[in-house]
Amino acid sequence: MVRTELAKKVVAEISRLLIGVVFIFSGIVKAIDPVGGAIKIGDYLMAFGFTWLSSFELLLTFCLSAAEFTLGVCMLLGVYRRYSSFFVLVFMLFMTPLTLYLALFNPVSDCGCFGDAIVLTNWETFFKNIVLLAAAAVAFIYNRYLCNFYTFKAYWFVTLFAYLFCIGFNYSNYSHLPIIDFRPFKVGADIPALVSIPDNAPADEYAYYFTYEKDGVKKEFSLENYPADDSTWTYVSSRSDLIKKGYVPPVPGFVLYDSASVDITDEVLRSKGPMFWLVIPSIEKADDKNIDAINNVFDFAQEQGYPFYCLTGSSRESMIDWENNTGSEYTFITTDDVLLKTMIRANPGLILINDGVIRAKWNPNDLPDEDYIKETMQNHLDGKSVNPKEDDGILFMLLSFTVPLLLVWIYDYFRNRRKRSDKQIES
Repeated sequence: MVRTELAKKVVAEISRLLIGVVFIFSGIVKAIDPVGGAIKIGDYLMAFGFTWLSSFELLLTFCLSAAEFTLGVCMLLGVYRRYSSFFVLVFMLFMTPLTLYLALFNPVSDCGCFGDAIVLTNWETFFKNIVLLAAAAVAFIYNRYLCNFYTFKAYWFVTLFAYLFCIGFNYSNYSHLPIIDFRPFKVGADIPALVSIPDNAPADEYAYYFTYEKDGVKKEFSLENYPADDSTWTYVSSRSDLIKKGYVPPVPGFVLYDSASVDITDEVLRSKGPMFWLVIPSIEKADDKNIDAINNVFDFAQEQGYPFYCLTGSSRESMIDWENNTGSEYTFITTDDVLLKTMIRANPGLILINDGVIRAKWNPNDLPDEDYIKETMQNHLDGKSVNPKEDDGILFMLLSFTVPLLLVWIYDYFRNRRKRSDKQIES
């Protein structure tokens, strides 16, 4: 009997830890890149015909990531064990059939459950969800065996704090740039290397087959044995099968066009020295409230002789409207808007490049004041970043979340748990 109870507790605790870690990770990586999450939710809405909800894509990703993160925290810390395990089970009962549908019919290329941090195929996602569904069922059935790190009186604070923290973290990454850049165009990336195929890179390998006819009978031959010198065979058709995929650049299909629709990709990428890219995936949806800060950087680029291009996926009419509304005078370059959304999670966003290497990226909210532009840009070009380091931002985020929970745990322990233990001993 004791061994059975112990086995139940061990299995329940393993399930609790697995669910807690996966849900926290899933929620936090979505919160790191809420714009990417909104794009993925938009793919879902389009695939299932719910485009009327497209205006709520960002709100949905905020709420989804916060809900996942909160459930993960509650499971990991044993908060509201019965309710948390129930909601996790309901969540997995919904997601598992959904991911099976995705795996079978592939309406969306990947589920986006871990954002761009870890990209899984739809079948990998389904099998992952099978494991989580089993863990959720075990955790719910044996929820009374789960450890709790707080007393019931502190449950409300842990739950509310976790949810609000994740909402705030979402907003911070949306208003600025993601604290961690999981995409190819991160600071330090060599753009020509990302988009080009090396000279010695392996090419696609194909097997070729030819169908010939003789005396009313059709026969298929390979490249090695087809009847090239036998005139009694009549050629019918041919086909090719890809047997080995060649090298694919990290960013395929990178093409830049000037106003005359001429391909200027090589000209731009081979440009030496500093260069600015103002990235506006959609001019129609762009926020121009910080246009003065952008124009100040453009003026600085003009003074220094640095090229300044505006990359957009919008029409020529939209470019003219932008020029009229903002007084901008920079050169427009057109390219795929999906590619631009991958470059930087801002519309617009600014990128500083030097000899093809990305040196800095800004949301317009973070552009330096006019008096500090030259110093700021020079520091980036010299490799002296003036922005907080990525590691510092992660550490600050961790401390901002764990320290309040630790302080509440200390208070809860001495105010509630210890008093309850003392009363039990006295009785």
